[in-house]
Amino acid sequence: MDEVRFEQRGRWGIVTLDRPKALNALTLDMVRAVDAQVRAWASDPSVRAVAIRGEGRAFCAGGDIRRVHASRTDAPGPGDYKTNLFREEFHLMRRIHRFPKAWVALTHGITMGGGAGLSVNGAHCVASESTVFAMPEVFIGSFPDVAATRFLGRAPGRLGLYLSLTGARANAADAMYLGFARHFIPQARYGDVLEELSAGSGAVDAVLARFAGDPGTSRLKALRPQIDRVFGHDTVEAIVADLRKEQAAWAKEALAAMERASPLSLKLALAVFERGKGEEIEGALTLEYRAMMHVINDPDFYEGVRSVVIDKDQKPSWRHRTLADVTEAEVERHFQALADRDLNFGDTIRNSPCQLPPA
Repeated sequence: MDEVRFEQRGRWGIVTLDRPKALNALTLDMVRAVDAQVRAWASDPSVRAVAIRGEGRAFCAGGDIRRVHASRTDAPGPGDYKTNLFREEFHLMRRIHRFPKAWVALTHGITMGGGAGLSVNGAHCVASESTVFAMPEVFIGSFPDVAATRFLGRAPGRLGLYLSLTGARANAADAMYLGFARHFIPQARYGDVLEELSAGSGAVDAVLARFAGDPGTSRLKALRPQIDRVFGHDTVEAIVADLRKEQAAWAKEALAAMERASPLSLKLALAVFERGKGEEIEGALTLEYRAMMHVINDPDFYEGVRSVVIDKDQKPSWRHRTLADVTEAEVERHFQALADRDLNFGDTIRNSPCQLPPA
């Protein structure tokens, strides 16, 4: 298909996301194409590893929520675009994480939402000087998904929760400190990296190390003691109250961001983050999928997408005016079982080797 290309160079499979005008946002067709090719390469003895990259100024800006918005009146379930997109995207994220061969993501530019899923969930996430990681879902009435529960939960201290509630951006140095990226390589060297890898010039880590550069100093590492203290509370209200007392620029930015977000999304993001602590990818995705199927029945999601992506007026009219208006019962309903619609991975690849190092 035109929006994603596949090729084999030597013993390497290469995926190129090729939807640059849409910042390589993932459509259902793209998810299906990548998933089918990844399954084929997993069992192909002529392929020893896979690399993924993006055309244009972004690696991948996430899922194509414009098309999700267009399906807002369709009943969730089999055949519904939004249901199928999330279900199949989540299966793909798990397949990448459990891929039995090396998975190298060469990220650049915007690497958000599903883009973070395609890269951070794999074995070798490479960041460049232009890479920007973020999970900004609270601004569209949702919460960080694509197994973000797992990788945000394993970030140092409370930095993962901070990123979840504020949508803050992490550069390459931050990504290395957070554990999102394992390697930093200047973007101009990506072509050379692919040539070396496909030529079979040594182990993957050794090749990537030969091209490694210095990402600089992590801003988030320096801010961690302050962020850990402020985001160490177990309620969003307490976090906001502490942010209001802080005079530092980072705290003012965090507070302004949270004041733009959906109050329900903030409370849901915290609940998902806390419930998913310590989960492996299957547990994280199952939890997220259940919550997401309730989110797509909520008007906040479509209002958020409208304000940020469709009309771009940045003026959402959330269902709740304040955090105090969101009841615990409203948050809890997002964790109600979906019966036969719950995500079910079975045991097909659960025991496959995970290329990620232990946290």
